[in-house]
Amino acid sequence: MTDKPDLHTPYDGSAPPFAIGLARLDPETWLDIDSNLPSYIAEKHRLTRERYEDVFVAEPGTEDAQREVHDLIRSHLGGRFPSAGPTPPGTALTAPDGTPLPLLHQAALGVQEDLVLMRKGETGWLLAAASVCFPSSWNLREKFGHPMHIIHGPVPGFAQGTRNAGLIERMFDNLRVDMPVVRWNWSVYGDAELFHQHGHEKGEGRFGPGPIASNVYLRLERQTLRKLPESGDIVFTIRIYIDPLTVLETHPEGPRLASAIADQVKALSPAERAYKGLATEQERLLTRLARIGASEPG
Repeated sequence: MTDKPDLHTPYDGSAPPFAIGLARLDPETWLDIDSNLPSYIAEKHRLTRERYEDVFVAEPGTEDAQREVHDLIRSHLGGRFPSAGPTPPGTALTAPDGTPLPLLHQAALGVQEDLVLMRKGETGWLLAAASVCFPSSWNLREKFGHPMHIIHGPVPGFAQGTRNAGLIERMFDNLRVDMPVVRWNWSVYGDAELFHQHGHEKGEGRFGPGPIASNVYLRLERQTLRKLPESGDIVFTIRIYIDPLTVLETHPEGPRLASAIADQVKALSPAERAYKGLATEQERLLTRLARIGASEPG
């Protein structure tokens, strides 16, 4: 377990917004556990108690694949992270109605990642089961049971019939058990909440009052795809990291990173800016980034 979480910087230009950007993943680094694990797990348990219907979905017939994910995570973590991973068999973990929690959700309650089970159907790869406590401006129940091109429909350049939609479908089809992959996604938010179900289409004022954006947080997603050897399903993991923009004010590479973010924000199309909630906030954000870019770290 990492004592002090590393500062990940996919906004340095290596993972441009709206790029697929897949890379091969070392299976030994599949899940990322750090010192924030207790707070993430506590929040997952709170959401399970208070919003269970919002954070877990599953189609009938996914039970064996859920167990496969549960056991794979337990095997992966092994003795390296004794405070992480699924609870031992027989442990009483129940839903608000008193029924045992499904194994996929039990597995997710032991790690910082959210877990999504994708299954090939007649219309493509479908969201068949998921434990998602930390969505980034999307609603799990609205995506449940839908294929990838519907799930990504609102994303500019990823709707049905686009080149990107076709690339993602082929990528899922060709994924190998022995070759998991990873990609990064990032955005800017006006708060540090982990559970972020609602979008920010308008976005006006979400970075605080005044002429410069003050409440700005970098929200990162480390996403992995891994094909399951028994079911042939794909487990999609989403690990959320949230850093206040102020971290760049003291980071040795802060000015360069702020300038890189600004360049990428400026390059967004109108549709992409609207999707990211920056249609009315871009200039205030760029002003803040310019100040950091012109400053000396420290």
